[in-house]
Order: sequence, then C-alpha cells, then structure tokens
Amino acid sequence: MGGAARSAPLFLAKESMGFFRENVRLNISLFVPWLAMATPAVIIDLRKALSERFPQRPAPAASVLTTGLSFLDQTSGGGLPRSAITELITPRASAGSASLIHALLRSAQRDRHFVALIDGSDSFDPGSSDNSALRHLLWIRCRKAFDAVKAADLLLRDGNFPLVIVDLVLNTADELRKISQTSWYRLQRLVEAVPTACLVIDRQSLVSSAQLKIILENSWTLETLERQNAISRLRFRIQRLHVRSEVTGQLNVRDDLFA
Repeated sequence: MGGAARSAPLFLAKESMGFFRENVRLNISLFVPWLAMATPAVIIDLRKALSERFPQRPAPAASVLTTGLSFLDQTSGGGLPRSAITELITPRASAGSASLIHALLRSAQRDRHFVALIDGSDSFDPGSSDNSALRHLLWIRCRKAFDAVKAADLLLRDGNFPLVIVDLVLNTADELRKISQTSWYRLQRLVEAVPTACLVIDRQSLVSSAQLKIILENSWTLETLERQNAISRLRFRIQRLHVRSEVTGQLNVRDDLFA
C-alpha cells in the first residue's frame, strides 16, 4: 500500500508533462491535489515542461502589454500594465467579458505570444475561437475559485506567459468571499517579479492591490452580438489607476476616472 502511494505522484507527473507538451487544456480538479503531494523535484519538472511548451520571450521595454484592441488600449493608457494585476469588473449580466477573452486570444495569435486562461468555473467555450488561435492558449479548467487562485500562484512564479487571465465571473459570491486579501497580495508580489500582465475578471471588486481597475459597463442582447464588429462596442470606465511618479517613483492612486 505504501509503495503504491509513493509511486502515484511520479505517474501523475509523467501524465502532466506529456499533457503540457501536447495540449492546451488542464483539468485543475486533478492537478491541485497532485500539486499538494508533489516533491520539489516534480515541481521543477513541471516548471521545465511549462517553459518548454510556452517559451518565455525577452520582455519588451514597454511597461504595458499592448492588446491591439484600440477600445481597451485607449481606455487603459496603452494596454494592460505588466508586472501588475488589472481587475476587470463586470457587474451586469452579459457584459461581454467572454467576447473580450476571445478577442485577447486572437490578439495573442496575431502578436505570436501565449495566453494562460484560468477558468474559474469551467465555462470557457473554445468553439468560439478557431484552432489557430487556440494553439496560443493554455486553458486551465477549474471548478472552484480557490483552485483558480492556486493555479495563478503557480503560473505567475515563472513568467512564461505575457498574459494570465483569471476568469471568476461565474463563481459564486460565497466562493469569492473566502479568498483572503492576503492571497491577492501574494499574487501581486509574484507578478511584480515577472513581465506578465495578470487580468482578473469578476462581478465585483475583489482585488484591493490591483494597479488598474476597469468597469465593463455593457449589458448585451442577442441583437448586440449579431452586429458586425460587436466587440468594438464594449464600454469601459476606469475606477482606479495607480500612477507611478517619474520624480519619486512612488505609486499614486487616481479613482473614478472615466474613459
């Protein structure tokens, strides 16, 4: 019995290594329990597999990740801030966050970089993107918000992805309340050390440490979705922007800025 228990992590590690190299999906409900049992050597192997499958490009000098989506880049001051968390709040139903994720994936395809999507409620529909765009995606499928935060912790440690999206829009309020601010501050500390833009999407403000907070103010209908280039109709409002002073290097907070 003891021997079987010791061999399980090695077997799962081999499965995970092959999965990362050949696929873009990961079922976190199996992965998180395995991660808790894994030895340091296995964690190193996993990180090596991530870096091989999603090689890290040299970080550009820019302090923002330009998305190529003019309606978003103009609102956010040129793009999503690197080495920081951006929180996108969608208080209304059918606000268009799913369409935005697909648009960001198409931008990643165009700019030839990878995106990690941590899907907090296993709700992402890959059928809305073509296969060529999906090749630029690591899709981590979660069923609980807590698992999504654990996955973000792992991915942000290595900086292999220019953009990490944590989609918590469909997770329940009870789940989200259980995520402590300490957890968000830990993710902020991790992302500060890498050239990654971390985008957290949720229904209400959760991340007090977010450098940029954006409100998505749409409430789409079927008619809206059927319009040509509907994605360009997304409306954003800046709720909070941390601006670094060029003189002192300190962060100043500007609240309730409108696009």
